[in-house]
Amino acid sequence: MTILVLNAGSSSVKYQLFNLPHPTPLAKGNIEHIGPQGEVKNHRDAFAIIQKSLIESGAIASFDAIDAVGHRVVHGGDRYSQAMRIDDEVLDAIRSFSKLAPLHNPANALGIIVAQNLSPSTPNVAVFDTAFHQTMPPENYLYAIPRAIYEAHKIRRYGFHGTSHHYVALQMAQKLGVPLESLNLITLHLGNGASACAIAQGKSIDTSMGFTPLEGLVMGTRSGDIDPAITTFLLDNSTMTHHDIDTLLNKQSGLLGLTGDNDIRTLLGRVDAGDTQAQISMQLYVNRIKKYIGAYMALLGRVDGIVFTGGVGEHAVAVRSAVLEGLAPLGIVLDAHANRQEGESFCITTSKSPIATWVIATNEELFIAQQTAALLES
Repeated sequence: MTILVLNAGSSSVKYQLFNLPHPTPLAKGNIEHIGPQGEVKNHRDAFAIIQKSLIESGAIASFDAIDAVGHRVVHGGDRYSQAMRIDDEVLDAIRSFSKLAPLHNPANALGIIVAQNLSPSTPNVAVFDTAFHQTMPPENYLYAIPRAIYEAHKIRRYGFHGTSHHYVALQMAQKLGVPLESLNLITLHLGNGASACAIAQGKSIDTSMGFTPLEGLVMGTRSGDIDPAITTFLLDNSTMTHHDIDTLLNKQSGLLGLTGDNDIRTLLGRVDAGDTQAQISMQLYVNRIKKYIGAYMALLGRVDGIVFTGGVGEHAVAVRSAVLEGLAPLGIVLDAHANRQEGESFCITTSKSPIATWVIATNEELFIAQQTAALLES
């Protein structure tokens, strides 16, 4: 089945074309700088460029050769726990969740509309970043705020990176040779955005990102967990507006705010060079990950495996080593030699470690294609 996977942002469209069951994309690309002042006028023009590129490269003979289009959609609210074939009702719901994901869902919806107009007979499927986390129980997704506020505004933990957490959990089950439904896992998606997930018997029961992607781990430019009263303190004691504070916490904080740099490779170089500020900041970053591992171990009771994924999780040897250092009493014994490997997937704990810890490369685009195909074939 030929599946085009689209990730439409406000000023970019990423795409990959798959001929399943083969996992290697036939073609992929990224159209950037979309907008009145950009290199590409609008999303319709971007899709025309994609269509032309796919045909001229020989990946497809015509757009009609595509069996389906799978769309990454950031927010599915509390309504969608699985991929959905897009009709008017689903599209309206995606639009309605824009207040929960104002930077993403409007662009996702626009990408869907343009794809539908290009080829009205081709089915479109939405795969939601939040879907995997809809199995969280109320005691884990609710905040301790008045229930009336929760019900009126749907303020609760949603979690994100769900496609990545689900994909690597399935890959881990294959590595261990057991069904995912029998496993308790902790998955760590570490990139510029970062989140942890506690998986019990194959289902997400807690995750570090919350109502928005701001909560949880320290990230490249996001603060992660902070005292919420900091926001009201700044409103009362500075000239900052609510917009300024939103920008501060999402785009100017995290490792960037602590060190002036959000590139892990650069920061690790500064650590090695004896930069005290970088050393403290990286330890803060690592400690937050360790706290979530410990919390999720307590929550799960039994942990069969831990997975590192994402750009940092897959490639930053020193970060993985620092995170796992000192965790032998919890059943995690790092194999330093194995940890220095490179590859799509490999184990980094010794045979004496009762908790297997793996590095597994995530592939959200492939998983979106697979979910799209599975839905249409069911």
